[in-house]
Amino acid sequence: MSTNVTTKTKTHRLNTWGATLLVAEREILSQVRSKAFIISTVITLALVIGGIILSSVLGGRTETTPIAVVGSVPAAMADSEAFDVTEAADRSAAEELVRSGDVDAALVPDGSAVGFAVVALEEAPDGLVSALSVSPEVELLEPAETAGPLRFIIGLGFGLVFMLAVLGSGATIMQNTVQEKQSRVVEILLAAVPARALLAGKILGNSVIGVGTAAAIAAAAALGLAITGQGELLDLLSAPLIWFVVFFIFGFVLVASVFAAGAALVSRQEDTGAVMTPAMMLVMIPYFGVVFFGDNPFVMTILSYVPFSAPVAMPVRMFFGEAQWWEPLISLALLVIATAIVVLVASKIYSNSLLRMGSRVSLRDALKAS
Repeated sequence: MSTNVTTKTKTHRLNTWGATLLVAEREILSQVRSKAFIISTVITLALVIGGIILSSVLGGRTETTPIAVVGSVPAAMADSEAFDVTEAADRSAAEELVRSGDVDAALVPDGSAVGFAVVALEEAPDGLVSALSVSPEVELLEPAETAGPLRFIIGLGFGLVFMLAVLGSGATIMQNTVQEKQSRVVEILLAAVPARALLAGKILGNSVIGVGTAAAIAAAAALGLAITGQGELLDLLSAPLIWFVVFFIFGFVLVASVFAAGAALVSRQEDTGAVMTPAMMLVMIPYFGVVFFGDNPFVMTILSYVPFSAPVAMPVRMFFGEAQWWEPLISLALLVIATAIVVLVASKIYSNSLLRMGSRVSLRDALKAS
């Protein structure tokens, strides 16, 4: 990076846009050429596809209960795939199958009103008893909504993609910024490019990486769903995924600006924890809010308008059809406004703190005019 920049300064100082693109190019190339980034990305994509395939295989498996039947099979079990039926000649033969462990239970005719009895070794299988039981029809006038596992999985999926991409790139921005300050390379960089261009380039470059990674994960998930024949779920995810990408772009820039501004406040790697923790909390708290309160419509509605949680909460609500058509537009507008404000504040902090070495710069001093 420093070689490219200093070469250009022999003739002229780069304009803001040219400097931004140059810094962004350096950020992108430094990551895509990293073996750690390539390996971690490949492993992540493999885990996404493998996890979907494995859950589909395990979810499609149904354990059968081996039973013996003397005479005709009861109508309640005739079409059930939950039982492996073995015909027995008489009660003695059925009891022998139970004692030998070949079957878990046996149905034998008797003189009761039911017409048969269950014979088991120690206790009758619950599934068999439930299948033979007669339950009254239940009609609920005001049925309660249940979250179900799908809501948790969808919220967890969107949340993990956003959180991992943002935290990974945010940590990279912070580490690179502190290294440049600690090694004094930043002084050379600022001689060639404006501080705001340096900040914009870092955010732009890492945004491209983050959005590309998120898109790759979404494509891997779509491939996994297509392989396992879950086309209906894939169709339901199409529109929320498009909105997720749009929200992701602005949400990523929002959080990346916070990480970059925090990194400019310190000049040693040992001090990064003090500024990185608040930035991480801004991502982690909304993420856990979406995961733990996913079945609470009131909380989810609020979270879908909070800038730091909207990139996850709003797509989840759209997936389940809980958001009106105008809600994502308002939520996105609020996110764009919040992102613009945070970027302006972060730019001021970054410009005023980048050349201050030694002890950590206080937020008040960083916001003062240069």
